[in-house]
Amino acid sequence: MTAEDSEGKPGLAVPASVQPVIPGFHPDPSICRVGGDYYLANSSFEYSPGVPIWHSTDLVRWRLIGNILDREDQFAPGHAASSKGVYAPTLRHHDGRFWLITTDVSGAGGHLLVSADDPSGPWSAPTIISGLQGIDPDIVWTHDGACYVTYCSTQPGLEGIAQARIDPATGATLEPSRSLWSGTGLAFPEAPHLYERDGWWYLVIAEGGTERGHSVSVARGESPEGPFVPAPRNPIFSQRSTSHPVQNTGHADLVELSDGTWAMVYLGVRPRGITPMFHVNGRETFLAGVRWTDGWPVVDAAAFVAEVGDHTFSDDFAGGARHPRWISPGSALADFTEAAAAGGVVLRPDVAPSGVTSMMGVRVRDQRWRFECTVDVAGGAGAVRLRLDDLHWCEVRADGDRLEAWMRIGPLEARCGDVAPLRRSVVTLAVEAVAASQAGPDDIRLAAVVGGREHQLARVDGRYLSTEVAGGFTGRVVGVRAIAGTPRLVGVRYDGFDGTDPTPDVE
Repeated sequence: MTAEDSEGKPGLAVPASVQPVIPGFHPDPSICRVGGDYYLANSSFEYSPGVPIWHSTDLVRWRLIGNILDREDQFAPGHAASSKGVYAPTLRHHDGRFWLITTDVSGAGGHLLVSADDPSGPWSAPTIISGLQGIDPDIVWTHDGACYVTYCSTQPGLEGIAQARIDPATGATLEPSRSLWSGTGLAFPEAPHLYERDGWWYLVIAEGGTERGHSVSVARGESPEGPFVPAPRNPIFSQRSTSHPVQNTGHADLVELSDGTWAMVYLGVRPRGITPMFHVNGRETFLAGVRWTDGWPVVDAAAFVAEVGDHTFSDDFAGGARHPRWISPGSALADFTEAAAAGGVVLRPDVAPSGVTSMMGVRVRDQRWRFECTVDVAGGAGAVRLRLDDLHWCEVRADGDRLEAWMRIGPLEARCGDVAPLRRSVVTLAVEAVAASQAGPDDIRLAAVVGGREHQLARVDGRYLSTEVAGGFTGRVVGVRAIAGTPRLVGVRYDGFDGTDPTPDVE
C-alpha cells in the first residue's frame, strides 16, 4: 500500500451554497490573503495537533499544509475534554508575518497569540494575553500601529462584544476592556471580526447561537473603538427557518480579493434524515461572495462554484512521516504510537489525563465513505473506531481470537453485533457509512475482511453518532486505537463516495 492523497483533484462542480469548500469537521473558519494566496485556519477543540491551516489560490480548492499548534508548549494534548480545548481562531497577515489568536478554554486562562514567517510553520510559542475574559478573539492593527483584540466577553457585567488595545510582543493589555456592541438582540453575540474599508470600520459578528438560529450581523463606525451603528437589514446572512440543505450558517470572516472584490467564509452543517434532522460531520467551511451596496456588505451565497472533491487516500506510513491529517482526541500521537520495524505503526493503549481515549484518527470528510485499516494483532488487541466524542462511538475489535462490534451511546456501552472467530494475526477492519435504513442521516456498517471475504458484524443507526444526539461542537473522526498490548497498524485506506452506496455483498 503506497501513500496517496487525492485532495485537490477536480471533482463534480456544484454551487458553493450547498457544498463546503472544506468539508468535514472544520468549523470557525478564519481567512487572510497575501498577494494571490489565501490561507485559512479552523478551530480544533480537544484534538491535537491543533488548528489546521489550509492554502488556496482560488478560494475553492484548498490544500492542508499543516497544523499551527503542533507542539506541547503551544497546546498540551490530552488535557481537554470533548468539545473543550481550542476554540475559534483568527488568522491575519501583518507587517510581513502571519498571526493567529485563539483561546484554549481548558487551559490556564488567557488568549494564545502565535506567529510565523511561513504559514506552514514553525509557529512561535504562544504569547498569553490575560485579563480579557472570553472567547473568539479577533486581532487587528491600525495604520498608526495600534493593536486591538476584540472578543466575545464572558465576564459578568461586560456583555456582548468587548475590546482592548494590547501589546502583541508581550501580551500586555494597555487599557481596560470596553463593550462595543451586543448585536441586534439575538442570543449569543460572538465571533467578532473587524475590517477597515473606505474610512469605515466594520464589525461582523455571529448571533443566534451556532445551531439552527445562526446568523451573521454587521455594524460600522468611524473608529475601531466605535461607536458602532447596526446595518439597516441585519442579519445580513442566515438560512434559519428555511428548507435550505445547509443550516446553522454563521461565524463568518471576510476577505478582500486581489481584484478588489470581496468574499466570505462561514460555517454551516448539512443535516439529513427526518425531523429534527441530523448532522454528523460537524460544522464545515463554506464560501460566499460579498458585494457592497450603500456602504454595507451584501452576501451572495451563489457567487462561487465549489467542487465535490475526491478525498480518497491510502497510507502505509513509510519512512515514519505523518500527513497533517492525522490527529488524536487524547494524548499526542507520539505518546502512544511509533514507527514499526516491520513497517507501519505500533500502537499502545492510552487514556489521556482528561479521561479521553487516545486514537490515531482522521476527520470524516464525506457523507458516504469507507475506512479500512489492516492491523496485525499478534502483539495485542486493536480496534477501528468511529468517534463523535468519548460517549458516542462505535468500533470493531480484534484480539487474535475473535472479532466483535461494540457501541457506546451516553452511559450505555455494549456489544452491538455478531462475534466472529479470527484464526490469523492480520485482519482488515472496516467502518462504512451507507444509506439510512431508519429516519437518520445514514447507517454505519461495522465489518472485517478475513481471507478476502467481508463479514458484517453490525449495522447501526447513524443518528446516535450525530451532534443532535451527542451535543457538542465537533464532528466524526475515524481511526485506530490499541486495546491491549502493542498491535501494529499495517496501513489504512479511506474512500469517499459522492452520493453512491458502495456496500459490498457480505457473508
